[in-house]
Amino acid sequence: MKRGTPLPSIRALAGDLACSVITVSRAYQNLEHRKYIRTVQGKGTFVADVEPEERKQVADATLYQAFRSAVEMSFRLQLDPERTRRTFENVMADVLKERGDTE
Repeated sequence: MKRGTPLPSIRALAGDLACSVITVSRAYQNLEHRKYIRTVQGKGTFVADVEPEERKQVADATLYQAFRSAVEMSFRLQLDPERTRRTFENVMADVLKERGDTE
C-alpha cells in the first residue's frame, strides 16, 4: 500500500472481517507501534512512510516464514528434501511462465 492510503476504521474492518473490535484495535496498535501506520485524531488511520530498506527486511522475513511453513509441511507429509526442492523449482517455473517472465 502506498504511503498515506487511508485505512478503514476499526469498527468497519472488524465488521468486514467478522471479528472482534478488540482484535482489530490490537492489530492497529501493533502496526502503529511498529510505525507501519499512523493515526491522526479526527481524520483516521493511514499507511505510514516506511523506509525502503525496512520494507525489504519485512518482505524477506515474510517470505522466509512462508518458505519455512512449506518446508515444515513437506516434512509432515514425509517428503524427502530433494522432492521438496523439485516441487519448489516447479512452482517457481510455473509462476514465472504465468507472469511471462524468463529466468
